[in-house]
This record gives sequence, C-alpha cells and structure tokens, in this order.
Amino acid sequence: MPTTELTHPALFLGHGNPMHALGHDPVTDQWCTLGSQLPRPQGIVVFSAHWGLKHCAVTAMARPRTIHDFGGFPRALYQIQYPCPGSPQLAHRVCTLLSPWPVHTDHEWGLDHGAWSLLLHLYPDADIPVIQVALDLSQSPGFHYELGKRLAPLRKEGVLLLGSGNIVHHLGAALWEEMSPPHAWAKSFDDWVVECIRKHDHESLLEWDRWPAEGYLAVPTPEHFLPLLPILGSFQSTDQVSFPVRLMEMAAISMTGVLLSPREGSSGPETNQERNVVPHC
Repeated sequence: MPTTELTHPALFLGHGNPMHALGHDPVTDQWCTLGSQLPRPQGIVVFSAHWGLKHCAVTAMARPRTIHDFGGFPRALYQIQYPCPGSPQLAHRVCTLLSPWPVHTDHEWGLDHGAWSLLLHLYPDADIPVIQVALDLSQSPGFHYELGKRLAPLRKEGVLLLGSGNIVHHLGAALWEEMSPPHAWAKSFDDWVVECIRKHDHESLLEWDRWPAEGYLAVPTPEHFLPLLPILGSFQSTDQVSFPVRLMEMAAISMTGVLLSPREGSSGPETNQERNVVPHC
C-alpha cells in the first residue's frame, strides 16, 4: 500500500450496549463528530472484543457479512446491516507485517457488533474497506501490544487502527437504571488507566498481576480490555493523546475513548489533550 506524508490517527472506543446502534445519544454523537473530524482512511483494521480465538487471524473476504452476535434485543437491532467492502489486499498486508507469526486468513467471520456498532456512526456511508484482526486469547497482553507495534506502519499507509472494547466491563455488576452513578472501583480503575496513558506508562497496563486491586473487578475477563493494547502499541513519538469520550454506563461499563493523533510537523514528545470530552456521569 502507498505511504503518505502524515501518520493516520489510531483510535480506541468503548462500544458498550449494542443499543447505541439504534439512535443518537451523547456517546454516539461524539462518535459521529469523530468520524467527521478525522481524516478519511483508505482502510480500517478493527480489533474487537467480540472476535477472540486461540490463534491469530484476519478477515480476508471481499464482502464481510454483518454479524448479530447477541440475544434478547429489539428486532430492529437484528435488521441493521453495515454493507462495507472488505479488503483481501489489506488482509495480505497485515499478514506480511506480522510475519513470521502464523496468521489464518478467515473467510467466514465478517463484522461483529463490536465493529459495526461503531462504524455505522463513524462512517455511515459504509464505503471504506474494513477488515478485523482477531484477539488471540491464548496469548499475553504483551502479545497484543506487540501486534499494534507490528501493524503501526499501516498508519503511514492511510489505515485507521480501531480498537473496540471497554476499559471497564463487568456485566455482573451493571445497574440498569439509566442514571446510576459509577461504582467507585469502576471509576477509580478507569481513571488509573487514563493516567497511565497520559504518562505513556504502557508497561503498567501490560503487567496485570501488578494492577490496582480495582482491576480485578473492572476486568473480570480480558476480552474487552485487550483491544486497547494494539492501539497503544501503535503509538508514535509525534502522537498527541486525547480522550474524546469519558463516560461510565450502567455503573460498570466504561465508554472511555483514546485517540492517538499526530501533529503535523511535530518531532517532539506527545502532548496530552482532552477536547470535546463527554464527562463522567
């Protein structure tokens, strides 16, 4: 793929409840704003909490199907389609960058709701090629961080790296009342992760056995946290860091977003910004 003068942004978003796909609210409005403000990518590589395997894989079909991988929601949610093209060429480029790691090229999966529930707000025309890279649940957090390092050259090829998960995701502790304030442990852990990212202390996020005690409640299983790590792994020295969404849903689901966006002409260390922020409930 051709290179560009500027490095494309990389983005992690908390996707939360699939019902965000059906309407507009403070979170989806911010997703729409991001889609209009970010440079238009040539392709999109998604790391979703909802595609986890015991090996590394990438979707490689020309037309990925829209997967409704949930149950018990209104019929309208199952009728949503996101008919974007895939990209066998981009999938091949991913395999090349990850070599000599063995990577399975998948022609069955498609786009799960972790991908399309964000994309239909970011890029509603569904006209940008999208592929997914699976989380390898047999591997360590460090593996997923290294995944981002190896795929970082895609950012100079006009590709958006998009992580979709949640920094805090504990459905068992969720409170379904609309205005429930966040659990203290949920907000504390989310704030700690944000502070680590601000300080560029990625190592602390990879050493799970040394996390604050709140982490064991905030991340009872790893799949929603892992998509953050490839995005952080793609960090470049000229990136500025911002947090376009700061919101907690249902007391135990963090919607925090992390945006790495290069400053044109910058060659120094990153600056940290919080702009267009949706505050914590």
